[in-house]
Amino acid sequence: MNASPESGRHQPAVSAGRIVLGSLIATAFGLGVAEMVSSTSRRLQSPVLDVGDRAVDLAPSWVKDFAIAWFGTNDKIALLVGIAVVLAVYAVGVGFAYRSRRPLAMVGSAIFGGIGALAAVSGRNPGPPWAVIPSVLGALATYAAMAALLGGRSRESEWIANAASPISIAEAVPSPRRRFLASVAGFGAVAAVLGFGGRANRNRFSAASSRTAVGLPVAENPLPAAPSGTTFAIDGISDFFTSNDDFYRIDTALTVPQLPLENWTLRITGMVDNPIELTFDDLLSLPIVESDITLTCVSNEIGGGLLGTARWLGVRLDDLLASVGIQNGADQIVGKSSDGFTAGFPVAVLDGRDALVAFGMNGEALPLEHGFPARLIVPGIYGYVSATKWLTEINLTRFEDFDGYWVPRGWDALGPIKTQSRIDTPRGLSTVPPGTTAIAGVAWAQTRGIDRVEVQIDDGDWLEADLADELNDVTWRQWKLAWEATPGRHTVTVRATDRDGETQISERTTPIPNGATGQHQVVVLVSDG
Repeated sequence: MNASPESGRHQPAVSAGRIVLGSLIATAFGLGVAEMVSSTSRRLQSPVLDVGDRAVDLAPSWVKDFAIAWFGTNDKIALLVGIAVVLAVYAVGVGFAYRSRRPLAMVGSAIFGGIGALAAVSGRNPGPPWAVIPSVLGALATYAAMAALLGGRSRESEWIANAASPISIAEAVPSPRRRFLASVAGFGAVAAVLGFGGRANRNRFSAASSRTAVGLPVAENPLPAAPSGTTFAIDGISDFFTSNDDFYRIDTALTVPQLPLENWTLRITGMVDNPIELTFDDLLSLPIVESDITLTCVSNEIGGGLLGTARWLGVRLDDLLASVGIQNGADQIVGKSSDGFTAGFPVAVLDGRDALVAFGMNGEALPLEHGFPARLIVPGIYGYVSATKWLTEINLTRFEDFDGYWVPRGWDALGPIKTQSRIDTPRGLSTVPPGTTAIAGVAWAQTRGIDRVEVQIDDGDWLEADLADELNDVTWRQWKLAWEATPGRHTVTVRATDRDGETQISERTTPIPNGATGQHQVVVLVSDG
């Protein structure tokens, strides 16, 4: 026989299944409350996202690499699913504690709320002190719902249960099991209304309408269409320009920051003679340029897809910084994002390359997920040290005084892009007929350009591939080789050489600390005919 510490009355036994279901529904109810509360202000977000942001910040580099290697651009979804699983297990644990040691359950609920509250006011982009409110109210709501679903029938739990389940239903189904199911259904429905309602309410903070209203200016010297010679007509080869929908996205933001233009400015601060603050209209009033540039993520594994080419529209970073005056001794340019992310790169890269504050991508305003309203684009440097999205500040400083987000986490401070190549077709383990088969792909060595691409079949000699015309030295270059395929299993390897004479090495290394090395290989099966 168990007795409730609060009432001293007999407390009937509750099955393990009921405890699990009740705990999960109670937690969903608490999260729904937190979601609705957080939707009342642009500066608040749900505890799950607050905790997720802190998990991203605190995760060691190998965890980040593992997540990207396994899940690619779905790494954030994987993180949120992982948080949900951990939260569910924790909630069930608190539910079992509630049935045996309620003080322990109270502590568990307090920890649940405390973790969310701490995450809300800490990290790289801490919220205001009142950002703890969603987590605190969510934890209280979770405990109250657990009391109604799992506790003895105290006056408080009866009132809460009846608030979530219509009284008429409760009176019509007197059996404990049916009463419990009615309460679960009631709490579940309210949780869904609060959760989805909170997300819908948050949509009023979206920057989508602001982006739609943007009328992009025309560059002073618009670029012509890329010549046909830059592209080979081969099935399976990457399109020369990557569509916005297909362009890779790797960043630390669990949710896309929403920056309507009426609330956005870009500050230029630090070691400059004349710090300034620009509105979006100010930015559009400056000389506008177009540039075709391939971006590459440092986390790209050999043969991976974390790179793409786009036609960017923006203002030159060197002209912008020249207008404010870079002070002697400043050797680092730091881009700061609205979500607190920072990336720094050398002032020395302002060497004539088209480093941009970009606001257009492939003929339209930057997509929200790619940095609207503005981001940095710096050819020849991996994105982790340069390609700041949702840009709100450019700060001139020194490397000895400041480390960008990824540097303390074990990544190099400079991050120049390595010479690399990739086989796009045939795909690994695909089967092709004997005879002439096109092997094709892309190669890149931004700011240096590709001089030569070679292909090896099994252990044979290296064969020089045909190169498509080069558009410029900061975009990738397509290549192809006609292969007389013979029946059997064959290993195809590719390597590129840049115009500095550097050939990519065969030794494979992981992306950390400054990008992967190695030569891409695929195994191709050639049928008997």
